[in-house]
Amino acid sequence: MPELYSKRILVVDDDETIRQSLSNLILAFGFVVESAVDGYEALAKLHLDIDLVLLDVDLPGLDGYDVAERIRDTTDFKDLPVVMVTGVITREGRLRAFEVGANDFITKPVDTIELKLRLSSLLKMKSAQDEIKQSRDGLERMVEKRSAALRLALDSMAAAQRKLRESEIDTIHRLAIIAEYKDPTTAAHLKRISRLCENIGKALNLPPSDLERLRYASPMHDVGKIGVDPNILLKPGRLNDEEWEIMRRHPAIGGNILTNSTSDLLQTGEKIALTHHEKWNGSGYPSGLAGDDIPLLGRICAVADVFDALVSQRCYKAAVSIEEAFRQLDKDKGEHFDPLLVDVLTSLNNIVDKAGDK
Repeated sequence: MPELYSKRILVVDDDETIRQSLSNLILAFGFVVESAVDGYEALAKLHLDIDLVLLDVDLPGLDGYDVAERIRDTTDFKDLPVVMVTGVITREGRLRAFEVGANDFITKPVDTIELKLRLSSLLKMKSAQDEIKQSRDGLERMVEKRSAALRLALDSMAAAQRKLRESEIDTIHRLAIIAEYKDPTTAAHLKRISRLCENIGKALNLPPSDLERLRYASPMHDVGKIGVDPNILLKPGRLNDEEWEIMRRHPAIGGNILTNSTSDLLQTGEKIALTHHEKWNGSGYPSGLAGDDIPLLGRICAVADVFDALVSQRCYKAAVSIEEAFRQLDKDKGEHFDPLLVDVLTSLNNIVDKAGDK
């Protein structure tokens, strides 16, 4: 069959060695290969008349599940065959893959014969579907769209998406450090919270997309303190009832600052800001949520925030040792904190930061 009509397969993997190895195999099968290093580039290159996507699960930014879901949500690509590639396929991963619309999955290291058979079967299915569509619609699709101008446009599209993400992260960072003008200890605290939340997420085996949201959104947990009088924030002693009532408003203020954003990071920041003072037993604020009704990322930030506050010196208190902080968290698990998250944080005692570490 002439190259013009060869099937075109998109290989998506952030590991260059694996991406090249899969590309070589597919070329040996007689197919045309396109490649992408992340989800943004993959979604852009779908416009190159791709016939099948070989999609790694563990991608930075948008993970494989996110990419597959976006493919299915796009009318032009809703029938495009998607094969998920993963090192370990659990029952939960298998179910999630099918929920987001994957047609099949294959495990690493990839077996050459198995890969060829699975690809051939799905490509035959796609060819039959394409013939039906052409007959029904009476349209002939242009097969060859590869041109320098198109490639440049698609590369620009992927670059623009990355640039937009970088701009979001920069905006979030600038928004979070506004509090530094009221409390000079805030910057180091935000860095530690970001690391602690991400490490807890890793220990829970959260997907890369959730880890990225935790890393960049958790520093916004106290953004609402922008609206609190500095004399209350920096008071060197216990707050009275009126001052405490004002302090308790900062989660709602933070939620209002971040609300209605189209950015997934700012949406996550809003959720964390609103819920990081909720308690497992329902006695927290501002909404009195309890247990699993509190979003997981908010529960993670809550335990990380209190731990860092305990081991840090503040204007109104001295720091305690890491061991004492763990004891206090353990005492409050099941009341203030999700018991599982206290145990996870305690298991990370070799990487948690002492107060003042950068």
